[in-house]
This record gives sequence, C-alpha cells and structure tokens, in this order.
Amino acid sequence: MDTIGYHYVVEASGCDPEVLKDPNKIREIFIGAAKAGNMEIKASYFFRFSPTGVSGVVIVAESHISVHTWPEEGYAALDVYTCGEKADPEKAVDYILEQFKAQYAHVSEVKRGIKEEEGTFTHMILTWEEKLDRRNER
Repeated sequence: MDTIGYHYVVEASGCDPEVLKDPNKIREIFIGAAKAGNMEIKASYFFRFSPTGVSGVVIVAESHISVHTWPEEGYAALDVYTCGEKADPEKAVDYILEQFKAQYAHVSEVKRGIKEEEGTFTHMILTWEEKLDRRNER
C-alpha cells in the first residue's frame, strides 16, 4: 500500500457562528463533505463545549475529517487527511467552507508519507490564502 497522503490544515474565518456552535449541523456538514470528497464513512463523534464551541471528527476509511470551533470568533480549525487515490480531500474542504459560510481561508496542503532513502519519510507543504466571496446573514 502507498504511504502518500494529503493533509489539509485550514484556518476558516468569518464563519457563521450559528453553524459553528451546532454539533448536529457540523456532523451533517462533515457527512456531506465526506461524500463530496468520495470518502467511505466509518464513524463520527462531536462534542459541544459549554458555553460554546464544538470539537468533532468523522473517521473515514481514508483517514479523518476533524474540527474545533470558536463561534464567538467566527473561526474554525479544520483538518482533512486522506490517503490513497480514491478520495478528493480538496472537494471536502471546499464543501465545508461553503457550508460554514467562511469569508476567508488560510489553507496548507501537506503531502505526507513521501518515502526517502533507508526507510525514512518526509512531507512537503504548499500554502495559500482564499478570500471567499460570501456574506453571512447574522
């Protein structure tokens, strides 16, 4: 089996706070994101903190999608990691950003599991920023 995986680390800003504080809505979004990214869903768990904020994960056969939210800041820290050739993690990221109504995203794509000599592994990082053309109705 190939060791190569793609890990998207996303700082999503200007998100809809109503979405970010609802663990059931986030679960629904992540299930949709996994489907959009052609991933096989295995399990999920989401937890709502008091008074606000959510942490959660969807485990997929290809790896995982996770989040930590700060609704009071309109901020979500997203993680999408997949291995294999079947999944499209960038489509999952785009779906989540759209559903969170993010206005801005700082994205790092980490290509992981790159085999080097003598059984060692490394990674490569590509980073970009996106100003998303949407407005949140609050």
